[in-house]
Amino acid sequence: MSTQSGRPKWLMLILVLAPLWLIVSAGLAIHHRVTSEASEEQRPRNQFSRSISAKEVGDDLRKITTLIGERHPSGEGPSKNLTRAAAWIEGLLGPSNTGYVIEKKQGPLKWPILVAKLPGKDPDKSAVWIISTYDSRAGSNGIEANATGLVASIAAARALAGSEVNSNIHFAFLPHFNHSESPRVETAALLKNLISENGSPKAVLCIEAMGAQASLQATSRDATLLANLPLHDLATAVEPDPTCLDDDKDLASVLFEMGLPAARIATRSPLASDEPDDRMPAESTLAQTAIYLTELIKRCVNSR
Repeated sequence: MSTQSGRPKWLMLILVLAPLWLIVSAGLAIHHRVTSEASEEQRPRNQFSRSISAKEVGDDLRKITTLIGERHPSGEGPSKNLTRAAAWIEGLLGPSNTGYVIEKKQGPLKWPILVAKLPGKDPDKSAVWIISTYDSRAGSNGIEANATGLVASIAAARALAGSEVNSNIHFAFLPHFNHSESPRVETAALLKNLISENGSPKAVLCIEAMGAQASLQATSRDATLLANLPLHDLATAVEPDPTCLDDDKDLASVLFEMGLPAARIATRSPLASDEPDDRMPAESTLAQTAIYLTELIKRCVNSR
């Protein structure tokens, strides 16, 4: 049971296989580490997710409406505030707080379209897009147009951070739409191109005017989309306001005209052009609508 050199065969076998095993195990360890790190980079970390609280959404609403205030491109003060609003959103949802990687796309002016992506288990499936705006009307701190929609979208993004969902969820924040002299259509066109670059969407939900009541209202000129949205116990399907059909104040209608499956998710009809935007919702009501919105997003992305 020995070789010509006098060494046992089992010892020779160990001497040959041991280096091979070390090489293979080291390679497997490196592969596991690389794939784990890549997966970690793609998905917001679970420890950053948080439940929706009335206090937090109330604090966020006061920050955007009071500390930041009027925000649009016309005038030095409001334009600086629009920049501050973009930085505030990026800070809240970015890697240090909520864990999202924030993608910034150049808008028609100097303010960016911000996108936070929650990767799904199957990135080839059609994604769900959640859209809100971060500007305000002239002379207004922009409560229902559209700080409440913005705050509810941020709360939903925080609550869903790190969740396992079937397909991608994109939270997009637009710098222009509420201010009448801002480049509304140009901003919507850039968003449309951005969505199209990521494949055909399953649904595009435009979040506006949240907190006027606890239950949600879903409005869309896309009858098929409205019929297929999983609204049960969360929202009521409402026929579009005829006054919106010839007006670009309804973002979902503008995106529908551009060929996207868009619906407006809100708690009231759009503000009329001469209607004051000064009604602060109750914190508890705004939080409840954000909870319903989060559940609606989960249903949309996980449903067939």
